[in-house]
Amino acid sequence: MKPKWVVAGVVSILITGFLMNSSSGNPQSDKEALAKRLVHDVAGIHENDLVLLSGGVRDFELLENLATHVRMVGADPLVTVNSERMGRRYYDMVAAKYDSQVPAFDLKLGGLITASINVDFGETPELFSDVPPERFAAVGKAAAPIADLLLKRSVRQVNLGNGMYPTASLAKQWGVSQEDLTKIFWAGVNADYSKLQETGNAVRGVLESGKELRITNPNGTDLKVRIEGRPVFVSDGVISNEDTKQGGAACQVWLPAGEVFLAPVPGTAEGKVVVNHQFYEGKEVPGLTLTYKAGKLVSMTAQSGMERLKAQYDAAGEGKDLFAYVDLGINPDVSVPPGSKMNVWMAAGNVAVGVGNNSWTGAGNYSNFALANFLPGSTVTVDGKVLIENGKLK
Repeated sequence: MKPKWVVAGVVSILITGFLMNSSSGNPQSDKEALAKRLVHDVAGIHENDLVLLSGGVRDFELLENLATHVRMVGADPLVTVNSERMGRRYYDMVAAKYDSQVPAFDLKLGGLITASINVDFGETPELFSDVPPERFAAVGKAAAPIADLLLKRSVRQVNLGNGMYPTASLAKQWGVSQEDLTKIFWAGVNADYSKLQETGNAVRGVLESGKELRITNPNGTDLKVRIEGRPVFVSDGVISNEDTKQGGAACQVWLPAGEVFLAPVPGTAEGKVVVNHQFYEGKEVPGLTLTYKAGKLVSMTAQSGMERLKAQYDAAGEGKDLFAYVDLGINPDVSVPPGSKMNVWMAAGNVAVGVGNNSWTGAGNYSNFALANFLPGSTVTVDGKVLIENGKLK
């Protein structure tokens, strides 16, 4: 899926075949409608598709409903159930010598499935904060061939969550109520995808015709990248027939949707990125500042709290220092409450940039380190023409 952050390896329970609803009574209407939309409208599942469905115990009813709708069109589902406990127990009880093993089961599945729908299941951002960085680096490197295979095979990939699944811990981190975060999340998921597609295509046209993109922000951010000739992708909520024909990175959707993204010309990122509210493993890293020269990260500083981030970075391998992508939000239904510390990709006018892994953009950097930096309130120009002004999409 989308390694916008490096994700710790987890263990999955596999449940094959058709799943009957194990709960009593009728399924909740919203979960039923959501499953139908994800299968039919978003992923475009059709007869004879082999569909991998994954999520946590929290959303098992949704997984059941997804499996039912997959079978209703004559496709075959395979459900995997994940949990934080399994992920934590891996690092507590499995010998580190196995971290470098390529996940053979996942690799086999990557060569078989034609589509996947994943529901974020994480609840505890700091769950792995004491795991040795070297173990994360090894697990991330071992998993890289799977992500590469899915893109090369143009597997249709859908993620529900996109870094803002409304958990209690995330709401607390961002300084909003869980109730408000839930409303914001579902408003974004239920956006008008046809309008997102229209906006996304317009923004893509500006980027595809441009040569230089510049990001500035009152916090001191001033970054330039070259973008001529680079492929531009839109996550608009639907994997269309055109996306399927294009293949690769075009066959991905993250919900709430609403992103236009690209990997710039390698070696061209120049300038400074200053992040107002950077979080890493659930802890804030105030004043994080990253400096780029010739497309490489040459300096990373912060006011405090950078020890864990620096340790993870130091332990990572090749490609960790390369500027990764520019990601522009276009979803008008995702609102960020004033005074909050919300970091979201898809809110209209939001800007995110990254360092390290950018495999999900199709650019081919499968580094075992990835860090996303959110820059709300930024101004973005393309060849001097304003595309986003002070956080507002023009």
